[in-house]
Amino acid sequence: MNERAIYIVMLGPPGAGKGTQAKIIARELGLIHVSTGDLFRENLSKETELGKLAASYMNKGELVPDDVTIAMVEERLRREDSARGAILDGFPRTPVQAKAFEAILGRLGGKVDLVPFISVPTETLVERLSGRWMSKAGRVYHALHNPPKVKWLDDVDGTELYQREDDKPGTVAHRIDVYFQQTSPLIDYYQQAGTLVEIDGTQKIEAVTEDLLKAVRDHV
Repeated sequence: MNERAIYIVMLGPPGAGKGTQAKIIARELGLIHVSTGDLFRENLSKETELGKLAASYMNKGELVPDDVTIAMVEERLRREDSARGAILDGFPRTPVQAKAFEAILGRLGGKVDLVPFISVPTETLVERLSGRWMSKAGRVYHALHNPPKVKWLDDVDGTELYQREDDKPGTVAHRIDVYFQQTSPLIDYYQQAGTLVEIDGTQKIEAVTEDLLKAVRDHV
């Protein structure tokens, strides 16, 4: 591994464990984890100029333009704690954003070093995501991986569990379809660039982490 900053773009559908792995790998490599969701929340809560600009679109029910998101990412990557590099989670989402990101990294003297794509079959993703049930107090259960002691009842107060609309099988399947429709051009883009590495996301978390670290060792 070289001494310049390292930039890794994590890709993976909902339920693949991308966010979890991004945090683990960032910690292991001493990089910052840049999640666009977190970045938006930070700018909105601190009422930065970019946050106010984003809010002006969101308040009208409009999508935040690419250039606002791109400016937020660049501002984050210019902070002192970004000197060693970053793992990007949720950005870029399109080839247009990918090209803008390359321009940012060009200004910072870096490049996209690796794009791990955590691959999981759709039926497994649906099972993972649609198995989630909630208590009214906000406790989270999973039908297979973290079931309540008494079926469909909260362990703590005994109230009935419910499933959010987002977690119902039909909704989950649609979310996954939308992800692949929107992201397939980006997967192709990085495949052609020679930076994409497919990772088997059906393994245990620790095994996925090990494969990701091996990909970093082999390619960065």
